[in-house]
Amino acid sequence: MNPPANAAFDRPFGFAVTARDGAARRGLLRTPHAEVETPVFMPVGTHGSIKAMTFEQVAASGSRLILGNTYHLYLRPGHGVIEALGGLHRFEGWDGAMLTDSAGFQVFSLSALNKVDEDGVAFRSHLDGSSHRFTPELSMAIQLALGADIVMAFDHCLPHGADAPAVAAAVDRTDRWLRRCRDAFGPGGRRVKDGYERVLFGIVQGGFDPQQRRRSADLVAALDLPGTAIGGLSVGEPVPLMREMVAATASLLPADRPRYLMGVGFPDDIVHGVLAGVDMFDCVLPTRMGRTGTVLTHDGRLVVKNGAYARDERPLDPDCGCPVCARHSRAYVRHLLSCGEILGLTLATTHNVWFYQALMRGLREAIAAGRLTVFAADFLARWEEGERRRLAGDADRP
Repeated sequence: MNPPANAAFDRPFGFAVTARDGAARRGLLRTPHAEVETPVFMPVGTHGSIKAMTFEQVAASGSRLILGNTYHLYLRPGHGVIEALGGLHRFEGWDGAMLTDSAGFQVFSLSALNKVDEDGVAFRSHLDGSSHRFTPELSMAIQLALGADIVMAFDHCLPHGADAPAVAAAVDRTDRWLRRCRDAFGPGGRRVKDGYERVLFGIVQGGFDPQQRRRSADLVAALDLPGTAIGGLSVGEPVPLMREMVAATASLLPADRPRYLMGVGFPDDIVHGVLAGVDMFDCVLPTRMGRTGTVLTHDGRLVVKNGAYARDERPLDPDCGCPVCARHSRAYVRHLLSCGEILGLTLATTHNVWFYQALMRGLREAIAAGRLTVFAADFLARWEEGERRRLAGDADRP
């Protein structure tokens, strides 16, 4: 899967909406490394891998766009090392498209280890306590060294419950940092490096204040960048409020550019996001849950590591077309997990990633056929009933 040394990536970045159904859009995202159908879910490769899967397995699931983590790759092995080895695509052997985050989320998630000021963020490594400083300019330099097709702006994300003055200040800082990112990256948020074009996406912040969300969206739109992300959600707020903010913010974004909802990843949240007009999603949820013995099914979450499945001959999800469900039983996957066998992690994770990609294909097909409302209602009714039964202790049993 390694791209050949003389690969010519002369395909410019572009995005076209190919079908609409209400606010939802089906589209085609063109990047130098791959053409990606949207709505799309991006598996997360924090340290340069999709945990517990090979890249052949990732590609076989239908994934053509994955995410790399700037903060973690900066710390280990270092962006200079990766650049010297040909960039992240060649380093990890991935021939599809790639998006890198900016390390802005780590400003939020590792807030106990950092201090934000106007210039950037000073932080201590969660690995060894060493001191580092991130700025918008450094974030751009790292992501360009990694070789991402889509580069995310460095932004200031706040937790749910932040007061109004702090939210307003974070919107202003995110705008100032975005302009510095644009200036460091290139005119119009486009940059040709190593023979192919990379693009910069801005990020809308604003907490849970619709007026601040609108103001932030207007500030990002003024820079006319190739794409826009919705940030600052799934940070401790109630799910209904999160979905309300997704819908409100998506409606403010340019209609001819891709819209990316950052870090929101339960299947039902993705369906609601697509209904609101979002095109791109990412989350660690399917891989993290797989590694801890939970799989996603049409009937909600299944904690397959539980003893109740020790003799269950059924596949993880009878309606799933993944290679794990075609070959293995719940009993077998549960056995591997209970024994600490690495294969158990791989099978559960592989199923979850396939489940997500199958959901995205279903959403795309439903949009093209003009039947998204029916598809979404059927999926959500079944998912929510399964989750209700799970929480009531009446989950599916053999």
